[in-house]
Amino acid sequence: MKNKILTLLVGTYFGIVLVKSRVIAWQEINDMFRFKDPYMYLVIASAIVVGALSIFIIRRLGTPTVSGETIVIKKKPFHKGVVFGGAIFGMGWAITGACPGPIYAQIGSGTLLAVVTFLGAITGMYAYAILQPKLPHGSVGASDPCTTSVTP
Repeated sequence: MKNKILTLLVGTYFGIVLVKSRVIAWQEINDMFRFKDPYMYLVIASAIVVGALSIFIIRRLGTPTVSGETIVIKKKPFHKGVVFGGAIFGMGWAITGACPGPIYAQIGSGTLLAVVTFLGAITGMYAYAILQPKLPHGSVGASDPCTTSVTP
């Protein structure tokens, strides 16, 4: 129960940060895709730097999870599905102004049209789950190792 409350608090804080930093604003996303404003590119670049430093620290120090489990970061092979998936993701992001995390922040901040985006994301997730076994071998799926896994 303690972990669930902590997760809720961290998620709420993350949502507030998304709203206050304007990364859930459709106009900011639109300006990014039209190359009118570098703001979102700078936000994304800073997230990449923080993520890279975090992975470096986790690997270097052998940092465990909050419950003491070892974190194992596995390499994931590249395949052409990443390019197609990225293109579809980018088109959806450009049209709706949201990627998965900010959808919740948009809904929470009163942008009720984001519910349509949420339903589209859920539909896409289930469509992929249904179609994944029919995709050519080499596609990412349950048989491939995750990029991050936790082992006891």
